[in-house]
Amino acid sequence: MYVPSHFEEAEVDILHDLISCHPFGVLVTYGIDGLDANHIPFELDKGEGALGVLRAHVARANPLWRNVSDGDEVLAIFQAGDAYISPNWYPSKHESHKQVPTWNYKVAHAYGRIVVKDDERTVRGIVARLTKSHEVSQPVPWKMSDSPKAFIDTMVKAIVGIEIHVTRLMGKSKLSQNREPRDIRGAALALKNQGDHLIADAMLACASAKEER
Repeated sequence: MYVPSHFEEAEVDILHDLISCHPFGVLVTYGIDGLDANHIPFELDKGEGALGVLRAHVARANPLWRNVSDGDEVLAIFQAGDAYISPNWYPSKHESHKQVPTWNYKVAHAYGRIVVKDDERTVRGIVARLTKSHEVSQPVPWKMSDSPKAFIDTMVKAIVGIEIHVTRLMGKSKLSQNREPRDIRGAALALKNQGDHLIADAMLACASAKEER
């Protein structure tokens, strides 16, 4: 990933938070069938290893887990929003007319070594933790014990667990940091008016931090 210095995000805690808040990632692998990409919800164990461990599961019918070998390097990509930025939103555009459109976004790339976990206890643990974390906001959270045991047993046998031991984290927060604060703020407010708050709020925080320097 190309990361100019003013867009680089190197703080591990910030990247961990991005992954935890936006856990639906793209897992890129290179196995016996060549390049592949799968879209998977992950859980992040921040406390294991130097940079954490990612865990997920895939359908047993998915060739991903057969096409890789334990220890193969993989890449998991996580995104925390994106937005088109119009030059018309920059106050300075109306003075110099020397601006062009761009696209802002926040991403984290987690490189690591994959391990296939095809045992019932591990798979049940992954499913239970993912379910608990994503059901917690529901009025009546669903849990595995809500379904008949035989049904859950069948479902668990139909999936395979994977772990990724993260060896490198890269982050990019492209929030118009290379522009003056008034332009960052102007574009952010335009996004808010469109209902796009995720990137807008990040840009407003960036503008405030720049003004305080």
